[in-house]
Amino acid sequence: MSEKIRADGSGHVLLAAAVCSKTGKAIISRQFVEMTRARIEGLLAAFPKLMGSGKQHTFVETESVRYVYQPLEKLYVLLITTKASNILEDLETLRLFARVIPEYCRNFDESDIVDQSFQLIFAFDEIVALGYRESVNLAQIRTFTEMDSHEEAVARSVRETQEKEARQHMLKKSKELQQARREAQKMGRSTGFGGGFGSSSSSSSSYSRESPIIDSMPMEPPKSSYSAAPSKPSSTGKALRLGSKKKDVDTFVGQLESEGEKVVGTKSSSSLPSSIAKQVTPAVDQEGIHIAVEEKISLTANRDGGLQNMEIHGLVKVKINDEQYGKVKVNIINNDKKGIQLQTHPNVDKKLFASTSCIALKNQDKAFPMNQEVGVLKWRFQTQDEDMMPLSINCWPNDTGNGCDVNIEYELKQTELELNDVSIIIPLPSGVGSPVVGECDGEYNYDSRKSHLEWTLPVIDSSNESGSMEFSIAGHPDDFFPVNINFISKKSYCDLQVADVRSCENEQNVKYSSEVIFYVDKYEVV
Repeated sequence: MSEKIRADGSGHVLLAAAVCSKTGKAIISRQFVEMTRARIEGLLAAFPKLMGSGKQHTFVETESVRYVYQPLEKLYVLLITTKASNILEDLETLRLFARVIPEYCRNFDESDIVDQSFQLIFAFDEIVALGYRESVNLAQIRTFTEMDSHEEAVARSVRETQEKEARQHMLKKSKELQQARREAQKMGRSTGFGGGFGSSSSSSSSYSRESPIIDSMPMEPPKSSYSAAPSKPSSTGKALRLGSKKKDVDTFVGQLESEGEKVVGTKSSSSLPSSIAKQVTPAVDQEGIHIAVEEKISLTANRDGGLQNMEIHGLVKVKINDEQYGKVKVNIINNDKKGIQLQTHPNVDKKLFASTSCIALKNQDKAFPMNQEVGVLKWRFQTQDEDMMPLSINCWPNDTGNGCDVNIEYELKQTELELNDVSIIIPLPSGVGSPVVGECDGEYNYDSRKSHLEWTLPVIDSSNESGSMEFSIAGHPDDFFPVNINFISKKSYCDLQVADVRSCENEQNVKYSSEVIFYVDKYEVV
């Protein structure tokens, strides 16, 4: 076999890249120079006999070639190079090959490698051309192998056109349903009011169709909207959705549901993570009036400790479970010292709230709708001050030459908070084995399939406001980012509380139930 080397001797030649079993059986192999099948099979079969033990990254040589390999659970990722190649460049190239494989294979076994063999070969060709390493990274490889086709673009355009026509049809149908309802009202078959919050005698279906609160209470872009969860399944199977402008499809689905039709796939609290949905869902034993305070945080921090951006959105919702309590006002205690931006619903008396922090309808002759979670007050807070973070995370990977020693620590910055079910997820390099954990405050779990280490703490409060974990593993410092954090809390970050609820008619206190949930939408260290 002739091996082609550049005339000036620069660079290094890769003869082949392969994934093989520990017995030397070739699962996939890509040759970058002319080589017969018998030759490559012979080289791979000879590899296990030459290999040493007890190392994760190493190489062995014969008289003609060099093997550079890395374990991948029960398999090996293997490069065959000339002896004149640069071993440091070979190891870097091998690391890129090892990172490509998890992009296509979830299980590092022979059947999964075979199933994804063509995708892997295409990716290998992006890394090496004519025996020489290309200057590409993992993101570029993914882009090159996922190039969009013209046929796909045409198919996507046709599908979007069909969806647009379907939305127009649904909007037309929605208008027909509204017109039919108005005619029914004129004939005396319905007692619902057409505007405002409705009245205590209005049905929930008439409110959902015509009350302006659905369209006039946008919280933020639809991608991160709130979902209000009902306390128990209702006969209509619908829930009031807040936080996004009402789309045509949502309007039509709402109309069908209000008419008693079941529609599969409508959003509810199930769109939230299971742990959060459980907390957000109101308790079964609600009083005649139930008040929910929801906050969610979106935060991106730098690995050096700085804060790129933190944004918190909050919402107060009132639900009337007993029609005798429809005409009430809610007194709020605002202990915020951070400078949040408050906004009341258009049907709420803004002047009254500004002067007394009392939430009441402009027209106190009307009542809140029955069995509906109605958003009455929202707020927003945004900052780049790292001292305002609820929880700071510092991840310190130290390159030891043979791998990394990683020290990660947390600090509760807002000590008045109590964070529950805290989860800190650190990504790990693939195919290098399990991390060796030294010290750990709390518990940890290594997930080999997802290649991450999850550090969990049931509670973080003023009694354990700081903690750390240390572990060692092969890899480079960049492999351990982004770090993702998740938690829930039953205390409001902006510290808004319900003082009491009073009747609009006689100013007497009304018994109510309440709940507070502060949860994570996105929280990461990049």
